[in-house]
Amino acid sequence: MSKAASRFAFVSSDTADAKAALQSLSNRYGQASIEDAEIVVALGGDGFLLQTLRDTMSTGKKVYGMNRGTIGFLMNEYRASGLAERIATAAAETIRPLEMLAVTHEGETVSALAINEVALWRQSYQTAKIRITVDGQERLEELNCDGVMIATPAGSTAYNLSAHGPILPLDAPLLALTPVSPFRPRRWRGALLSNKATVRFDILEPEKRPVNAAADHTEVKAVASVTVRESPTATATLLFDPNHSWNERILAEQFRY
Repeated sequence: MSKAASRFAFVSSDTADAKAALQSLSNRYGQASIEDAEIVVALGGDGFLLQTLRDTMSTGKKVYGMNRGTIGFLMNEYRASGLAERIATAAAETIRPLEMLAVTHEGETVSALAINEVALWRQSYQTAKIRITVDGQERLEELNCDGVMIATPAGSTAYNLSAHGPILPLDAPLLALTPVSPFRPRRWRGALLSNKATVRFDILEPEKRPVNAAADHTEVKAVASVTVRESPTATATLLFDPNHSWNERILAEQFRY
């Protein structure tokens, strides 16, 4: 194994294409352990990349994704050749996840990190009733809705965009607070908040109108309250080909709608 090859740890999702790419690239460049590697190369789709970022959070590892999934908004184009050269010229984007602290109706406390969003949604046929407090001040006494979320700039083009939330530039010091199918107030479109804000959601009538919460893939059922803030310590670093940076993708996305 060459010195260059020992820099890379290849990881893949469970799809056939991703596994085949893992075998091909590790044969070509060698395979280091994640602990010893400088760069973790994630092969799969956006969901697998987010999982890889969570697994390497705050380790100092840089993650370079190549698309072996479907949409691949966060991924670089897959090519087997010239990997060392591509990574050497890649642009690094460091992001901070959200911290979710959820308290269930039974009093259990669950914490989790979210790179994209923390989302709440109704668990039954009844609309959810949620009180929203920002930095200790009540901002919305009662939101009747299917759900509501806090999205990071990195996650603003995911579930947030599907719910008609705003797209945020990656370096914007903002969070998007976006309702999902609001019933009352019917015309409330959400809010842009400082990334220093702490947001608390209190579930009203939790027994009659149960609500689930999720920080990306970590789901908590029957929550009584959820508190969200940007993590002051955790970070993750992504690498992008210079001609297809994340900022450029987010900017281009805003002219597609």
